[in-house]
Amino acid sequence: MFEEKEFRELVVQGAVYKTKYTRKFEERDVWETPDTNKLYSFIPGTIIDIYVKPKQKVKEGETLLLLEAMKMQNQVRMPFDGEIVKIYVRKDEVIPNRHLMVEIKPKK
Repeated sequence: MFEEKEFRELVVQGAVYKTKYTRKFEERDVWETPDTNKLYSFIPGTIIDIYVKPKQKVKEGETLLLLEAMKMQNQVRMPFDGEIVKIYVRKDEVIPNRHLMVEIKPKK
């Protein structure tokens, strides 16, 4: 039988459970709330074109860049009214999944 000190509390939707964590669980990457001001690639691909520049004001829904993936051109659009802070990709650059593409700031 396990000693009491090996058990840890786990809270799931308000219910408290006593359990023993696995080593894999203990060493996992801690989940962080995503930063809504940073746009990441959702699929690996190639940057076909970039339509914006830093400090440019952009409206919600405007296309920021084209990302080609699996022979399809995907338009990356502005999620809200704001301004381009920094662009982290270049035209014709091949990027992996979850690669930071553009940093934006909301309109005040």
